[in-house]
Amino acid sequence: MDGVTGVRRVLADLTGRSQRRAVAVLADQVSATVEGVRLAARMSSGELTPAQARTGMVDAEHAGDALRARLVAEISAALTTPIDREDLYRLSRSVDDVLDNVRDFVRETDLYQAVPDPADTAAVLAIAGGLDHLRRAVEDLIPHPGRVIGQVLAARKCAVRVRKHYQHSVAALFSAELTHDVLKRRELLRRLDIVGLRLGECAATLSDAMQKRGH
Repeated sequence: MDGVTGVRRVLADLTGRSQRRAVAVLADQVSATVEGVRLAARMSSGELTPAQARTGMVDAEHAGDALRARLVAEISAALTTPIDREDLYRLSRSVDDVLDNVRDFVRETDLYQAVPDPADTAAVLAIAGGLDHLRRAVEDLIPHPGRVIGQVLAARKCAVRVRKHYQHSVAALFSAELTHDVLKRRELLRRLDIVGLRLGECAATLSDAMQKRGH
């Protein structure tokens, strides 16, 4: 790093620009993940076929991966970050895990030639809602840190709704005759539950980071 670059980095940190850039990129990564989740919701509701949703997920995944790479570059270049840089990495990775598992939910629905169940739509939208809360929490990191935990708790409640949907849906399967369709349904419900768990991990990571920061 030459002297001019070093001075620019220090000035960016002193003015808060580098922190705001990192936060903006992370918020954009969450938004890209929301777009992927909404594709899954449109598939569950019957608006899109599994094949159509799977095709659309390619763009969402590429956008998420590109933003994660940008965030890593921003964190690496910044001298200071709004929360511990390791927590920023973990949060970004957890958001990426949400998108990866939503992608798998869509892809497996297509691969298994399963008929999407409209009953899943509310759970998928709960995931989108949880991510919206998470994005707002990220956006509040610098200007309104006192609001972050409230948004984190709201995201966690959304993750709990997904777990309850999984539990009730599996309980209903246990009363049905064992068929190939029931086995497919069980696998897809488990994938949806994993998405909810990853959303919960996002909330836990940000909550832990704020505890370290003292808010």
